[in-house]
Amino acid sequence: MSEKLTGTTDDLQVAGMTGEKTQWKQLLETLSFLQWELCFLFLGPACVILLVYLMFTSLWPLSTFYFIWLVMDWQTPERGGRRTTCVRKWRVWEHLRDYFPVKLVKTAELNPNKNYIFGCHPHGIMSVGTFTCFATDSCNFSRTFPGVRPSLATLSGLFRMPLYRDYMMTAGLVPVSKPSLAYMLSQNGKGNAVVIVIGGAAESLASSPGVNTVVVKQRKGFIRIALEFGANLVPVYSFGENELFRQVIFSEGSVGRKLQGLFKKIAGFAPCLFVGERLALLPYRIPVTMVVGCPISVPKCTTPSEEEVDHYHKLYMEALSELFHQHKVSCGLSESHELQII
Repeated sequence: MSEKLTGTTDDLQVAGMTGEKTQWKQLLETLSFLQWELCFLFLGPACVILLVYLMFTSLWPLSTFYFIWLVMDWQTPERGGRRTTCVRKWRVWEHLRDYFPVKLVKTAELNPNKNYIFGCHPHGIMSVGTFTCFATDSCNFSRTFPGVRPSLATLSGLFRMPLYRDYMMTAGLVPVSKPSLAYMLSQNGKGNAVVIVIGGAAESLASSPGVNTVVVKQRKGFIRIALEFGANLVPVYSFGENELFRQVIFSEGSVGRKLQGLFKKIAGFAPCLFVGERLALLPYRIPVTMVVGCPISVPKCTTPSEEEVDHYHKLYMEALSELFHQHKVSCGLSESHELQII
């Protein structure tokens, strides 16, 4: 098994070498990824510790005034957030994109007078492709889909972390809660594309080179929301996402898997043991291709029946499977690769 995985990674790595880069450019790309990864892993807790620490120093008014403002601003994340175009266009995101590189592929036009729910697969370890394509404009989403505004929906608990919540909102991130999604799809005008990584933590535990497994069979909440607000469904597949890190996969029933499951129930995400190409934290320089599929037209139905939910859920899984098989060869996989939907 290990020889097979190594071959898959090496083949894709060779495919990603599109040209020589200067050492300075490679350094910038590495630093850009490291700053994003460290923010992803540690910035939230660091912000909490900082503000609590300041409460016991001469700078205590800063923390006091911020916490007062935080109470007043508590509902902002669930009301569309506070996206900032200049943050989404930071140059650092271009270097992050080029590290792999990440590419956005369009397969159909999106009507800016409609609202959408993008279902992204697979989660991978850190959802690098999803963040790069939809939380930044480094892959030119605004020009590729004019009039459509992507908003990446992530764990609601992250928006309870002071300062970190404000940083996330500048990139257009919103909570993946029902009030937040309802606001984006009903009270924020048209042209909204709420991006949801459907498989979530459960899918991250299956992330491994050579594996194409998505968790969606029992995930029907996003279908119900799409019907309730008449938002069209768009399947999205991130080719190469599972190749970026090698993960220690614990077998079902093992102590490691039980601890991961327990942590997932408490925190909403599962801790993964993974290593990359260098220093353990740096991923392999594997091309990541985010393919945006054709929209599935969904009627508005305030109280959808189970039959309607099941019908559009089936249509969505069929569209996702078709998207995978249509683009797998052009995105570096062999014809023999199959998509496993669980």
